[in-house]
Amino acid sequence: MKQRLEALKKELHYHNYRYYVLDDPLIADAQYDALLRELQQLEAEHPEWVTADSPTQRVGATPSSAFSPVAHAVPMLSLGNAFAEDELIAFDKRVTDSLKQQGLLKATESLSYNAEYKFDGLAVSLRYEKGVLVRAATRGDGYTGEDITANVRTIKSIPLQLQGEPSTWPLVLEVRGEVLMHHADFIVLNQQQHQRGEKPFANPRNAAAGSLRQLDPKITAQRPLRFYAYGWGAIEMPSGTQADLFAGDTDQAEPFSTQSDMLDWLQQFGFPVDSHRAVLQGVQALMDFYQRTMAEREALPYEIDGVVYKVNHLAWQRALGFVARAPRFAIAHKFPAQETTTKLLAIEVQVGRTGAITPVARLEPVEVGGVTVTNATLHNEDEIRRKDVRIGDTVIVRRAGDVIPEVVAPVLDLRPAHTQQFVFPTECPVCGSAIERPEDEAIARCTGGLVCAAQRKQSLEHAASRKALDIEGLGTKLIEQLVDSGRVKNLADLFTLQTLELAAYPRMGAKSAANVVQAIAAAKTPPLARLIYALGIRHVGEATAKALAEHFGTLSHLMQATQEQLLQVNDVGPVVAASIAHFFAEPHNIQVLEQLQQVGVQPQSPAQTAVTTASAIAGKTFVLTGTLPNWTRDEAKAQIEAAGGKVTGSVSKKTDYVVAGAEAGSKLTRAEQLGITILDEAGLQQLLVS
Repeated sequence: MKQRLEALKKELHYHNYRYYVLDDPLIADAQYDALLRELQQLEAEHPEWVTADSPTQRVGATPSSAFSPVAHAVPMLSLGNAFAEDELIAFDKRVTDSLKQQGLLKATESLSYNAEYKFDGLAVSLRYEKGVLVRAATRGDGYTGEDITANVRTIKSIPLQLQGEPSTWPLVLEVRGEVLMHHADFIVLNQQQHQRGEKPFANPRNAAAGSLRQLDPKITAQRPLRFYAYGWGAIEMPSGTQADLFAGDTDQAEPFSTQSDMLDWLQQFGFPVDSHRAVLQGVQALMDFYQRTMAEREALPYEIDGVVYKVNHLAWQRALGFVARAPRFAIAHKFPAQETTTKLLAIEVQVGRTGAITPVARLEPVEVGGVTVTNATLHNEDEIRRKDVRIGDTVIVRRAGDVIPEVVAPVLDLRPAHTQQFVFPTECPVCGSAIERPEDEAIARCTGGLVCAAQRKQSLEHAASRKALDIEGLGTKLIEQLVDSGRVKNLADLFTLQTLELAAYPRMGAKSAANVVQAIAAAKTPPLARLIYALGIRHVGEATAKALAEHFGTLSHLMQATQEQLLQVNDVGPVVAASIAHFFAEPHNIQVLEQLQQVGVQPQSPAQTAVTTASAIAGKTFVLTGTLPNWTRDEAKAQIEAAGGKVTGSVSKKTDYVVAGAEAGSKLTRAEQLGITILDEAGLQQLLVS
């Protein structure tokens, strides 16, 4: 056991060096956290083994000799982590019990916390003297950092001089915060790296850290770095009183008495702070904040990896004090990891609905974002070459929200000697047809068309989907069986299926078969826009299909349209027009459309489905947010649009109504701020019939 403890210390020291000094981590944060937690557990069981050089007693790594050392007047300590609700509940109980024992909190009183986002960037400390920035330093080991003043001066969101009246400035103010990079800026930076033939950055955090620690400030100045303040170190007020907030002296004078007030104070001096922060009462409110933040995470312009809770009263923070490497009054509630590392076992290709050939990484199973991942996309041949991903590599895998997991990059330092470069196929693995790649496109495609069973299956699945013909019960498995058996060769064949023959397929009873046939029959009179979308014409999505239906009115008019006529439709450009014209010029597509007519499919023109009476919704703009009790968002959107309304994705002054369901997020808050009418589902239904 002692041997394991020493091995963990050595491994964590090395990973600290890779992360904090080289800005080139070998493992994901979740794996580092797991190692650290194991070491903490061993040291808790054997306190006699704890030494001053343990990673649990430190924050980061030894500063790089490339920068001058800076001793922090007040240590830049790290935070303890909570990964599950029971750990957060235990934290709240510890601090609450401690404050009650000290007579600071009443027996029945809930504790007040300041909750804020945990930014995923590089921690820095900014020292201002008489309102002027004089020094900036990295966290380093928490006690000594690196002087990066020249680089920090290039970051436009960091004030070189405090805002406001000089009479309000502290004599000394140390501001702590995070330097990071927004998603959009990161994408542009990597595009520039690619154009210059330089290695792209793996993620925004690495890009920010690497940019901030450049030896040449001119390079840093070219990087789109941003800063958010979340704390402070030493403060000396004009009266000469030291407001050292972490010295443990409860008689010290501070500008304000709470964490939230201090952040407001920093904001007045011109520092960006987290606009989503909130003062919350009790542990349940903290968990609600965590869930809301995790739901809104993907819409944020920057990376966060959790939320931070701090006891709001500063005097109570001092009363709670510190453990070796972290304050007792604060904790980071981490999100499930979005990135981790695993082995790439093989690379295969999948054939999409339009023949697109997508390389897929087969992975050693690994948990990412709370889900076990075994496959990840590699996008296309160029991406594999650019990232230099090889079979046998240890790779970084990322999963964000419901997005398909992707391979971000290989870990080159862990590359074994026997890795294999992937050779892109020249023939379709499903039908054997040639794979071609147009010169101006990144995607290679199977030329088999509907001859290719893979394309046929996915085309039928798309046509039966909820946003197309909405044939309930006709799922992936059943479509695979129908195509593999040769019973269904195209979309028209679906409308000839009978209950008895369907009931003969595996896992299809008589009742299920009857329900599917009934759903198919109901799909014979779809709105024209839905049928156009169901055809799976390349580049034609829901909005374009709707525009085409409204412009041409009937399917026959659309089929006969020239490219010039197609270009007159909103949302249709040269590429889309050429794709539509090509689709209707293909003999086998015309044959399928004729067969659809023969089996009784009669799309309804917009004139037939238009609203015939004036509606209270007509011309109004709606935004949907949260989960409605009975309708999906798509169903609610369809009802609004059928009544002549418009549904948009963001709240603005032009929004007429916001329809809010359970767990409504920032859109609801924005609507309340603008005074926009807010409806629940029942209110929307009442408006629809008025």
